[in-house]
Amino acid sequence: MHARIRVLGHPVHPMLVMFPAALLVTGTIFDLLWLVSDNAVFGEVGFWTISVGIIGGVLAALTGFADWTKIPDGTRAKRVGRLHGLLNAVVMVLFAVAWFVRVDNVGHAVGGGAFVLEVLAVLVAGGAAWLGGELVDRLGIGVDPDAHPDAPSSVAPRQRRPADTTVTQP
Repeated sequence: MHARIRVLGHPVHPMLVMFPAALLVTGTIFDLLWLVSDNAVFGEVGFWTISVGIIGGVLAALTGFADWTKIPDGTRAKRVGRLHGLLNAVVMVLFAVAWFVRVDNVGHAVGGGAFVLEVLAVLVAGGAAWLGGELVDRLGIGVDPDAHPDAPSSVAPRQRRPADTTVTQP
């Protein structure tokens, strides 16, 4: 099944997912560093890293939702995709709350409660990521129907597979 939103033959959703995932985890790590070191730079970097991660997460969610609408109803893939999206929505809400409560803090410092929300969000994101892998690797969602080890480049003009030219001898 082709993804609904593609660029140069590849689905956009998996391209966008890696950035917010990495930014949100990295922001959580910087917040941990702030909590153990009391170095204000770590708290500030954590805040802005999470800010950008939330923006990227919204963009990834929009493309993921568009792809999910193309999955046939009544399939396991539709159910897995729904759970994948719902868990990622929980991740975004948890990070948004953790972000919002520290907007007015001096140096955007994270508090213990906001940090717990971030860690919980990272754990939920791990489960959501596994479900995303299940969608692609097990259920074939977003995989080009002509994919095979010798498939031509996705940016090359489509070529027809050559007809069998084997000559049989009597």
